[in-house]
Amino acid sequence: MTRPTLEEYFLGICDSVSKRGTCDRKLVGAVIVRDKMILSTGYNGSPRGMPHCSDVGCEIEGDHCIRTTHAEANALIQAARHGIKIDKAELFCTMVPCYSCAKLLVNAGICKVTAKEDYHASEKTKKLFKSVFIPLKICKS
Repeated sequence: MTRPTLEEYFLGICDSVSKRGTCDRKLVGAVIVRDKMILSTGYNGSPRGMPHCSDVGCEIEGDHCIRTTHAEANALIQAARHGIKIDKAELFCTMVPCYSCAKLLVNAGICKVTAKEDYHASEKTKKLFKSVFIPLKICKS
């Protein structure tokens, strides 16, 4: 048995976190890490107290489900709710964040993003990260 790299370890945790997601269209997990320690996690799901896609179906607008909050945003929100500083932390996620989440990550001070796979509409995200010098690593396209 070989020991996983830290990248493999955190991406594996993203996979586990994603299993808590409640939108069947895509299960996504995110983990915020600094100094090899997990600060926060998030998965895609409805706002607290609201019905989940898995219970009442998706709410589709423009080919996207808008019922859920994305995993990356939920990881940021969880850190904020618990007073956890995430400036200069890294984000590991199962897929490249959407443009809206990317803007939140930039404003939160995330300094690096590692994604397990690409997102079909990630060009704006990639341009944004490049323009603000946030390295983006995609493990498989």
